[in-house]
Amino acid sequence: MADASPTALIPHRSIDPRQELPALELEVLERWRERDVFAKSLAARESAEQWVFYEGPPTANGPPGAHHVLSRVFKDIYPRFKTMCGYRVERKGGWDCHGLPVEIAVEQELGIRSKAEVELYGIKEFNERCRESVFAYVQDWNRLTERIGFWLDLDHAYRTLDESYI
Repeated sequence: MADASPTALIPHRSIDPRQELPALELEVLERWRERDVFAKSLAARESAEQWVFYEGPPTANGPPGAHHVLSRVFKDIYPRFKTMCGYRVERKGGWDCHGLPVEIAVEQELGIRSKAEVELYGIKEFNERCRESVFAYVQDWNRLTERIGFWLDLDHAYRTLDESYI
């Protein structure tokens, strides 16, 4: 097969067909970290027109699953595309820290089956237990987010339980 003509964007290089893909993945992630590629993509468009994308954030009270990969990939496609079109697209991560899934998980953990049992346990104590539970798997979510190349500012993520958000 003839070599493809080199371009300024994608220079030709040989690729080992027996490449160890997990090692290549780690190499690419490390290169992105070292070069701070996400931050540079924002800085390069500092004065560009802004395009805003509001992510419906996940609840981190459970581990991410394979089905979460697909939704996070879709949540990354549009901001990345708009960035490539020249827009400034800031992407702030977030955590959904309230709602029925959180309450149900805590009720199951505590063996609670009714509103009366929640009241007996203590509303304040129950709410505190819910707040604690929503961050149980944050590190797993952050790792998944990085590994699939979903560029988000996770260091300054918003949390729906914070007064500043409410």
